[in-house]
Amino acid sequence: MEILLFIGGIGWGEILVIALICLLFFGGKKIPELMKGLGKGVRSFKDGMNGTDDDKKEKE
Repeated sequence: MEILLFIGGIGWGEILVIALICLLFFGGKKIPELMKGLGKGVRSFKDGMNGTDDDKKEKE
């Protein structure tokens, strides 16, 4: 699978270069912390979106 569908025209070579740049920029110990924070942010966003759906149902 040369092209990832959700990214568009970025292939494995470009992904590898981006990963290496991130590794050099943030360091190996900081990347897991960044990913954990990103995951918490996405989870919080999803919970917020589900909360707005629940609020709409309660008002009806």
